[in-house]
Amino acid sequence: MTVQLPIHDAIPALLQALREQGRAVLMAPPGAGKTTVVPLEMLKAGSFDGRLIMLEPRRLAARGAAERMAQTLGERAGETVGYRIRGEAKVSKSTRIEVVTEGILTRMLQSDPSLDGIGAVIFDEFHERSLNADLGLALTWEAMGALRDDLKLVVMSATLDADPVARLLDDAPIVRSEGRAFPVETRHLERPLAKGTRLPEATADLVLSALAETEGGVLIFLPGEGEIRRCEAALKGRIPSDCHLHTLFGAMDFAAQRAAIQPAKNGRKIVLATAIAETSLTIQDIRVVVDAGQARRARFDPGSSMSRLVTERVSKAEAEQRRGRAGRVAPGTCYRLWTKGEDGGMPPFAPAEIETADLAPLALELAGWGSPDGTDLAFLTPPNTGVLAEAQALLRGLGALDDAGRITDHGAKLSRLPLHPRLGHMLLEAGPDAADLAALWSDRDPLPRGASMDLTLRLEAIRDPRGFAAKRGIQANRGGVERIRTEAKRLRRMAGHARPDLSTAQMAALAYPDRVALRRPGDIPRFVMSGGKGAIMDEGDVLAGSRLLVITDTDGNPREARIRQATQISEGEVRELFEDQITWIDSCQWSKREGRVIARRQECLGAMVLDDRIWKDAPREAVAYAMLDGVREMGLRPSAAAKRFIARVELVRAGGDGLPEMTEPALMATLEGWLLPHLSGVKTTADWKKFEILEALRAMLDWNQMSRLDTESPAHFITPLGHKTPIDYSGDTPEISLRLQEMFGVTRHPTVGKTPLRVTLLSPARRPVQTTTDIPNFWATSYADVRKDMRGRYPKHPWPEDPTVADPTLRAKPRGK
Repeated sequence: MTVQLPIHDAIPALLQALREQGRAVLMAPPGAGKTTVVPLEMLKAGSFDGRLIMLEPRRLAARGAAERMAQTLGERAGETVGYRIRGEAKVSKSTRIEVVTEGILTRMLQSDPSLDGIGAVIFDEFHERSLNADLGLALTWEAMGALRDDLKLVVMSATLDADPVARLLDDAPIVRSEGRAFPVETRHLERPLAKGTRLPEATADLVLSALAETEGGVLIFLPGEGEIRRCEAALKGRIPSDCHLHTLFGAMDFAAQRAAIQPAKNGRKIVLATAIAETSLTIQDIRVVVDAGQARRARFDPGSSMSRLVTERVSKAEAEQRRGRAGRVAPGTCYRLWTKGEDGGMPPFAPAEIETADLAPLALELAGWGSPDGTDLAFLTPPNTGVLAEAQALLRGLGALDDAGRITDHGAKLSRLPLHPRLGHMLLEAGPDAADLAALWSDRDPLPRGASMDLTLRLEAIRDPRGFAAKRGIQANRGGVERIRTEAKRLRRMAGHARPDLSTAQMAALAYPDRVALRRPGDIPRFVMSGGKGAIMDEGDVLAGSRLLVITDTDGNPREARIRQATQISEGEVRELFEDQITWIDSCQWSKREGRVIARRQECLGAMVLDDRIWKDAPREAVAYAMLDGVREMGLRPSAAAKRFIARVELVRAGGDGLPEMTEPALMATLEGWLLPHLSGVKTTADWKKFEILEALRAMLDWNQMSRLDTESPAHFITPLGHKTPIDYSGDTPEISLRLQEMFGVTRHPTVGKTPLRVTLLSPARRPVQTTTDIPNFWATSYADVRKDMRGRYPKHPWPEDPTVADPTLRAKPRGK
């Protein structure tokens, strides 16, 4: 007898949508039963020909969903319903429903875009917005439009906003399943956690309260394995004797995961789990959920080309998913480790993986599909162009893409491997011996926290666990070692031809060519990586004294990453591996610290300098160009003559003449054009202080421009005695200063164009006597008073009563007069 679940009420509308439009978006809350009911109902109704493929985001969910559907049919997995996950498949010729992890659909599409033999595709738990799900939907939708208009498509979700997905699929019908299997009561904290409270211990206290107040199994959500272990330790010895404690996270083997899912034979079951338990799985006997309110996500930093795990507050959608776990088999209770008031600060949805992940695998798939930038594909969230460009640059460095962004034969081989392109490149280039490394980096670190960062220790632990423990006194994680060994065995069958001449460090460098690192000078072990980023190592580690490393894991800090795993490499090994990429670079650069241009010849691998020498015969042009940075730092420092010239040009330019702008911002912005040709021999701060820029400024004007400048804004005023007096243009009005007696006989005020000069008349001792812009008026008015004063002070100098008819002079009266 079939158990009636809430999703059954939505099945008729779903089947009708598929008959009429061939596609639908199905919204159903957690616990509605969509994962195990919809495929079987579609099969029963004859909604598709051939096989139905259903995508699940996790291996455990894929396997569990297939086994549950097979059980409903009274069969075993591999008959009508089967599954395919990494490293394991249970399918047969009679299989009509195949549950797969998301990457498998991408491989199917890349090898056969028409999906021959497949009649329907279901994307389950699409709200998780994994990168593979977004890509798989985009490729499937394009295949439907170009090759398979008969293909049926269903996108299923519990918490995702359905409208954007429906619009993406050309206004696909939205089918909703209302209600959940059983009601769930939600209980919040009365007050926020005190600052400094440790999450695992606080969660353990809340679990004890839940055990005292409820019945049935308890599912606890924590962000990662570390928090699970600490919470487990905090609970042991404090829980009732009839309670059985289980853990559930992705790195566990299937046998341990199955034990956590199966119903308890007696007593109460307590399951400490990560987000792996949020979706698709029905964990038997669970009636209580305790949610610590945090999730761990991988975030990629394009600046450092590194991903790092960050712990963040869960979204409202994730919290709702977790809450729904309590109502799968009976009425339940959800305890939340936060107050009701804190609900408002939670984001509505978790970020899509395409927004935060390393896009190198996506870039490779897009190139293989023939759409390198993905702009013509239906992505719900398009990939960030900058991050995608960084990923494409990495792939070009690995030889997976050509300069035009097209996939190469090597890239096509990489795309068929179940590995990140870095690791796939290493496996193909280095051969089977690299399988251990590829498997190691695809899993968790098998050594305990506090162990040395040396990569070779991990390989020892994998290849000889017992001998390693006896020799090193360190106990590796047994389950982790077994997983890595099993995966390495599988990867060896996919490897390229063996290259026995390669060392472990060289293999690592094949995967991480941008993380070959050279130690910087100084006592602290700081390194610069060939990709240009910095890294730092604990001073007490055995690798701290190494000159060259290959860094295979860091904490991802974009400023200076802390090294978590590395291996020593010799310069000879680096040169052998990257001979075609090591180049000599000649550089002239301004040194702010030394106040001079430094010319060097450097042998470089990316940002690493393997050899550094003085460039003795650096071209003058290169030195001059570097000196421009010094000028930008120190400023122009114009002399008085240069300032006057600039002021003249600006005065004429303000009148509408087409002279070049000589304001300081304009001159600084155009240094290469006017100053560079004149900097020969200038290479230090002292040289620049002595340099006169006037000639360089004058060279900015052609002959006609200089003629207009001299006419409209002359540099000098010619006195009646024929002397050149510089005109100062720095103020609002052009100005000159000269001895009063030199202007005797002048009856018209001097001008620059139509602008009267401001004339400062000086005493014989060159002290200001009068400033005027109207000399004839000065002679007629103020001169008489000035004459009285000057005759008393300077009796030996002529002071005629009528200066307009007197001869200009700079001499005193002859003796005796």
